[in-house]
Amino acid sequence: MASKKVTITLDESLVEAMATAAQESGMPLSRLIASAAERELRLRAGRAMVQEWQAEHGAFTPEELAAARAEMAAADAEFLGGGGAVAA
Repeated sequence: MASKKVTITLDESLVEAMATAAQESGMPLSRLIASAAERELRLRAGRAMVQEWQAEHGAFTPEELAAARAEMAAADAEFLGGGGAVAA
């Protein structure tokens, strides 16, 4: 994948916190920032897909939302090594 150097302006405390997090994770700061940007784009795409689905099929019911939250909590718990459910 090609990379492009860009200049951005961030609050100093945010940069310091992200630099610490990157160091603790053993990754370059640029990779942590890229990961955060990628996550934001995935969230936006997911929200757009949900909006499209609801426009065609109607809003999710409370029961459907509860079932989805339970599935996500179970997946989070499995990813994090089992144990108890993760709060949604």
